[in-house]
Amino acid sequence: MNDKDRALKIAELLLQVKAVKLQPDSPFTWASGWKSPIYCDNRITLSHASVRTHIRQSLVALINEKFGKPDLIVGVATGAIAIGVLVAQEMGLPFVYVRSAAKGHGRKNLIEGHYEKGQQAVVIEDLISTGGSSLKAVESLRSSGIEVKGLAAIFTYGFSESEMRFSEAECPYSTLTDYTTLLEKAFDSNYIKKEHLHLLRDWRRDPSKWLNS
Repeated sequence: MNDKDRALKIAELLLQVKAVKLQPDSPFTWASGWKSPIYCDNRITLSHASVRTHIRQSLVALINEKFGKPDLIVGVATGAIAIGVLVAQEMGLPFVYVRSAAKGHGRKNLIEGHYEKGQQAVVIEDLISTGGSSLKAVESLRSSGIEVKGLAAIFTYGFSESEMRFSEAECPYSTLTDYTTLLEKAFDSNYIKKEHLHLLRDWRRDPSKWLNS
């Protein structure tokens, strides 16, 4: 399966189980205050055995193709812990996860699990928006002596801000599917109407100002 076919299939599955919802006429409000015609919660895929199996196998294939087999799989808390464990199990590799902040008691860990300095890791994310939380995890790993080969995610909105941040951090990344492919699949499947396409495309160009100006 080539990259395009894989991206279309993953988009189809996300829409099928309602991990992604598109509501241009009744937008969501993100925690940032942005109005958004899309809401993505990839944790829903974990409740569907055939879907999570397909995503797990697809991520393993993506990692092998884009980065090569690492020493370690790392999940970003909390959304990517479960899928990261599944990927690590499939690849027969150890797994750790990175907290958003160090634990406030006990050993006060930021990285949970056993790892060794010098190990090569691939980071798993469920979704990339601005890239901030993903790259914060990458920096934590690098500061702990782990070499990050790259980051693999299920979905990206494809914001220019995230692309710039990953470039500046010199962290290659690859995703199973993206916003453009999702819209293509949603339209072909009659999930959205033609008149909604321009609204959905306009949002991605400048989400902070969409319906707020």
